[in-house]
Amino acid sequence: MASRKQANFLLSEEVLGELRQAVAKREQSQFVEAALQKELKRLRLQSVLETGFGAWKDEDHPELSAGTDSFVRSLRKSTRPGRGK
Repeated sequence: MASRKQANFLLSEEVLGELRQAVAKREQSQFVEAALQKELKRLRLQSVLETGFGAWKDEDHPELSAGTDSFVRSLRKSTRPGRGK
């Protein structure tokens, strides 16, 4: 298990009250940590999406010019005699 360090945060009375009401006292730190991990993951994903936006160029993928449906059907087409439908 990773080492743990104490951190102090200021929370509004409303949020703190709701936390105390919804989560058992001995589980509050774990709950807050899980919520922070989830939000940090969302922020990382958002950053990656913003950074990578526009990376796909249609001219780099001419095989998809007729549409993805046509491309996938061509991949699935059988090469066995009599099954080329």
